[in-house]
Amino acid sequence: MLVHDVLGKLRLFLAILLVGSSVGCSSETRSSSRGYEERLRVGELCSGMRGTRYEDSLSAGSNHVPRTSHLAPRKNKDTLTFAFVGDIMMGTTFPSRQLPENGGKDLFRDVKDILLSADITAGNLEGTLCDGGTTTKKVSSICYAFRTPTSYSHYLKDVGFDFLSMANNHAHDFGQEGIRSTEQQLKANGIAYAGIGGRQEYAIIEVPALQDSMSRSPEKTLKIGFCAFGHNSYTIMHTDTATVGRIVRKLRQQVDILVVSFHGGAEGAKASHLPQGKELFLGENRGNLRLLAHQCIDLGADIVYGHGPHVPRCMELYKGKIVAYSLGNFCTPRSVSLKGISGYAPILEVKTDREGNFIEGQIHSFIQQPGVGPRSDSQNRTAQLIRDLTASDIRNSSITIDNNGKILKNNK
Repeated sequence: MLVHDVLGKLRLFLAILLVGSSVGCSSETRSSSRGYEERLRVGELCSGMRGTRYEDSLSAGSNHVPRTSHLAPRKNKDTLTFAFVGDIMMGTTFPSRQLPENGGKDLFRDVKDILLSADITAGNLEGTLCDGGTTTKKVSSICYAFRTPTSYSHYLKDVGFDFLSMANNHAHDFGQEGIRSTEQQLKANGIAYAGIGGRQEYAIIEVPALQDSMSRSPEKTLKIGFCAFGHNSYTIMHTDTATVGRIVRKLRQQVDILVVSFHGGAEGAKASHLPQGKELFLGENRGNLRLLAHQCIDLGADIVYGHGPHVPRCMELYKGKIVAYSLGNFCTPRSVSLKGISGYAPILEVKTDREGNFIEGQIHSFIQQPGVGPRSDSQNRTAQLIRDLTASDIRNSSITIDNNGKILKNNK
């Protein structure tokens, strides 16, 4: 604890020198994992201090990641680009070592440019980042426990993740030790997170509103809020509508754009269609996801994205706000079935205005290869599946998805 305190004070002192602003005693500095923009992360709730806000200041230009995307840097200060993905579980050492090829170095090879090109990149961390501990599960052919080595954590930073949900049914696979280790790894890599009950309810990420790479002091920043809900008792549960409402309302007051992540729904290839009403799976209430998404938007959410079924589901435009009901498996090279559509791994790119209203989107198609990770799908099968599911499951859809995955608002 003494070493931690000394390091914390040293980081704080360096942040004051570099940023040139005063930072409160409860703050700590965190290195940026992004490219040419300065980043500030604020508003995460401290463990055991529900409702307490602290701020993390980032120094400009630290841990710079070159932005090598095929997309040009954002020139229009009135738009923001998001990249969303589904489940990430890069490999596990429990109950046996099931890790990807080449030590995981090539996992994100085909998707890195798209993820780094977005202003904000987010997904679901399916499992723990830890090296030890005792599992809380009775592992069997239908029950899994995931323990990804902490040495893999930096891969998430390297491809630009800003936020990862922990509100899922594998975050507690190694108990509180696994949760603490995961949080520590995400913090160390500058990645915000939320979703575990009694710990962090939300995160706020600030990005410059002005696209001026020469300016170190943007006139204004946009605050992007994230909250995450799951179906397990240790998560912030989306079936607890009162708690969902409280968090969304509270966060809405603090941010310019509000993003809600949820983990819910039945699982498997037969669960690709979005039903009406409540979903039950393995005796659990996995939520009424249409109602949840609409409730969150009615309360002020601008984007809602889901995961949990391990397959993609439909998308919807509700009151001008985009909803992705499941983005399936994104990077799960071992211990997760990748047969058929379970291996479809979309990246949802969303462009919004500064109020979070949907402008247009793009479904980038990838298909996972066992032991390798997501690889380009030249046939756009992933996008076409989501197009067909949307046509089937969303009545009078307000969006059109073409064969190449382009998402446009219908002219009505």
